[in-house]
Amino acid sequence: MKLASLNTGGRDGTLIVTNQALTRYIAVPQIAPTLQQALEHWSVCQPQLQEIYCELNEGSIEGCPLDFHNLSAPLPRAYQWLDGSAYLSHVERVRKARGAEMPPSFREDPLMYQGGSDTFIGPRDAIHAADEAWGIDFESEVAVITDDVPLGTSASDAANHIRLLMLVNDVSLRNLIPAELAKGFGFIHGKPPTAFSPVAVTPDELGDHWHDSKLHLPLATDFNGEQFGNPDAGKDMHFSFAQLIQHAAKTRPLGSGTVIGSGTVSNNDLSRGCSCLAERRVLEIIEGGEATTPFMKHGDTIKIDMLDLDGHSIFGSIEQVVKA
Repeated sequence: MKLASLNTGGRDGTLIVTNQALTRYIAVPQIAPTLQQALEHWSVCQPQLQEIYCELNEGSIEGCPLDFHNLSAPLPRAYQWLDGSAYLSHVERVRKARGAEMPPSFREDPLMYQGGSDTFIGPRDAIHAADEAWGIDFESEVAVITDDVPLGTSASDAANHIRLLMLVNDVSLRNLIPAELAKGFGFIHGKPPTAFSPVAVTPDELGDHWHDSKLHLPLATDFNGEQFGNPDAGKDMHFSFAQLIQHAAKTRPLGSGTVIGSGTVSNNDLSRGCSCLAERRVLEIIEGGEATTPFMKHGDTIKIDMLDLDGHSIFGSIEQVVKA
């Protein structure tokens, strides 16, 4: 099943069901006015939404033409946005570029930060950054949305709380982050609003590509119209989404609509490219002593997408331009 939020002017959008081909949709206020409300009443809403989805795919209901420009993020705002760093190849490279070894504990204890979730941006919304000197960067990721997760949930149980998956552009302002981290209290300015794919999909839509709480398909990133990276999102994911949920719920419960990101997708195989400019730059530093790839400038474009084996977009693409 594929769900999205139509931008109707309200803070939370209007819940819609799309067809599998992402060409048509139907609004479903009679089932739930917003995706957040559907998540909070999933056991009741899911069967009704699934029925609508089947009818759209079969053509028994026509629906309306789908335009990604009219969509908000699937959750235009969320009660919680947690982003992990599940790909240790990415962590190792970043640390190596500054002459630091990765602590052994990083293999057992995931990195995770809590980002701003009051304002997510849609799949066609611009990345606004006042100053190019801030070091504007994209981060191509996968994310899950949970239902209510009890305090202390184990990884073996956490998979049962994953309701939907999305793609993510976790925008970073790289040159603002070091000074914030040096204060020893996390970062705020370095993480502007995050963008998500046009639709969120239920795990069953992914078939055999979804197993072990990992999504085993390439995540394609095009920067200024050229392929930048195409790593497999499942292959080198050291911590599964179930393990990330377990980590997040160690000392607190997670409410329905919690969004948990994978962190920048990265493979050990360098031929698969990168999912952010920072990783490309650290590879240049490791190889030649200095970074030569610049961060994003006003007018630059980014596209993030994931295709099935037939070449069809699963989530719809994130396509953004950087603006002042």
